[in-house]
Amino acid sequence: MDKLLFTAMSGASRTMMAQQVHANNLANVNTAGFRADVEMAETIDINGEGLQTRSLVAARMGGTDFSAGTLQHTDNPLDLAIRGEGFFAVMAGEYDEAYTRSGNFHLTANRELMLGDRPVVGMGGPIVLPEYEQLDIGSDGTISVVPLGGGLVQEVERLKLVNPDKQMLFKADDGLFRVAGANDADADDAVTVASGYQESSNVNAIDALVTNISLSRNFEFQIKMMKTAEDLATTGNRIIRS
Repeated sequence: MDKLLFTAMSGASRTMMAQQVHANNLANVNTAGFRADVEMAETIDINGEGLQTRSLVAARMGGTDFSAGTLQHTDNPLDLAIRGEGFFAVMAGEYDEAYTRSGNFHLTANRELMLGDRPVVGMGGPIVLPEYEQLDIGSDGTISVVPLGGGLVQEVERLKLVNPDKQMLFKADDGLFRVAGANDADADDAVTVASGYQESSNVNAIDALVTNISLSRNFEFQIKMMKTAEDLATTGNRIIRS
């Protein structure tokens, strides 16, 4: 009975972890630039005496679905979306960079360009804009402004746009991507942006919901298997005592 119990427990444990992944995806269906997480598992054969008739399941570090979301027009010049491949760079610490597809930027009172509470990185470091009457961000990430009081258009900074090898990227607990080895990615001139747009999450809400329902039923089945193992053990004990 122990063999049945442990097999069912491994399946239930894996199912719970899969539910967490898909529930998180579903919770971020409206998060700009979000990339869906992918859960992974591996079959582990049980070796021992006799025939190898049993296998357990073990969860493994998951991956990320890098497929693109759709572009939604906002008409806000500080809303940006990557066209095709690439990422925006933001500060993840005092010296470290992180990467994201989210481009819903805003300015602080000190005119620092931010993504949430993280400074946006330009070619010269964190971006701080001068006072301006009008702002424009070109497809190559160049930020141009008309100074306060009028005058000629001035280029003040350029966004750092990167396109590292996706096999070297991993998603940290804060939802931002890092390059394995703690190295900052190099700027890539081939990456382009669209100003006045936001990229939606690439999570399909219906698929995520259906998957969660299926996983819930699978978990219930595993629990029933554990209950069956318990009933068989109880019956066996009763037979032995009698």
